[in-house]
Amino acid sequence: MDDAAQIYLTQLIYIKQGAEATFLQFEEIAMPLIPQHGGQLLLRLRPGIQTVIAANMEHPYEVHLVSFPDEAAFQQFLRDPVRKQFLHLKEASIRSTLLIKGHAVS
Repeated sequence: MDDAAQIYLTQLIYIKQGAEATFLQFEEIAMPLIPQHGGQLLLRLRPGIQTVIAANMEHPYEVHLVSFPDEAAFQQFLRDPVRKQFLHLKEASIRSTLLIKGHAVS
């Protein structure tokens, strides 16, 4: 594996009001698929408003930090047929997301 190709994805997730259970149902399906595509869930946070020190944007419901060996592996995860079968749960529960892609630097 080429460590230079390793990608890191930080996703801020904003869910629709009252859709927490539907969101969690989607997560229970999608999260176990990540390692099947070479990825790793590094961190999953549900930050409370009391943990915010400063903000110029809306407080997210959850924050995910995920890594994949490369962009191709991430795209395979997005196209996973099981994940795609349950995208209606994601669409029913997530209002918006902010996805930040990056690479490790030394």
